[in-house]
Amino acid sequence: MRMIKSRSGTEDAKPDSSEALRRRRAGIYLLPNLFTTGALFAGYYGIVAAINSRFEAAAIAVFVAMILDGIDGRIARLTNTQSDFGAQYDSLSDVVSFGLAPSIIVYEWALFDLGKLGWLAAFMYTAGAALRLARFNSQSENSDSRFFQGLPSPAAAAVIGATVWLSQSFMPPNMTGVALGTMLVTILMALLMVSNLPYYSFKDLDLRNKVPFVSILAIVMAFVLVSIEPATVLFCIFSAYAFSGVVLKLKDKISR
Repeated sequence: MRMIKSRSGTEDAKPDSSEALRRRRAGIYLLPNLFTTGALFAGYYGIVAAINSRFEAAAIAVFVAMILDGIDGRIARLTNTQSDFGAQYDSLSDVVSFGLAPSIIVYEWALFDLGKLGWLAAFMYTAGAALRLARFNSQSENSDSRFFQGLPSPAAAAVIGATVWLSQSFMPPNMTGVALGTMLVTILMALLMVSNLPYYSFKDLDLRNKVPFVSILAIVMAFVLVSIEPATVLFCIFSAYAFSGVVLKLKDKISR
């Protein structure tokens, strides 16, 4: 801020040219927020598909949202387009895509038959996802970046989506046992999200470094397995990740 003299002899404040330029350029970065909008759309589409009883499409939409959510942050860091707006927009998108959408999908698919218990379990999941995201936003600057505190909401949503997707092929949702089992899985995911269990964040992986040739082969094999039986493989992967926090916590206690 510069001070200039007016004709009356008094000094008036005049903004620096850099400050004025910054104000003129106020706006949002398009590229990362485009991916965030795509994740939000996928979550919303999952809700619409579930309402129309297209549960397989709804479950797939959750995974599409998860992929886009993982891309937007990396795109922002690679292109140096991080912003407070982008961080807030990403969190709001996550509440819809990984908090609201999975709960409505699982409620429409199986929990509806349980009456009040069903929608309370679905709400518990939504509240758990919202609380998990709020805690992450408030503690992100002070926590160890290698680990998440509590199960990340995208991983919890993936377990719910994979459960619905996998069960579509083997079990009808109108069975009481299936509905009760689904309710237990939903409540468990909610509790894991608000827990203090550590989960590996994979943020210390540098994709720009060279890797052994066998790593590329492993990635190809992973794509092949997912392509053969996507619902089963994804359910196994994300279920293992969901329980990895328990293993890490027990390992830490034993080492002490």
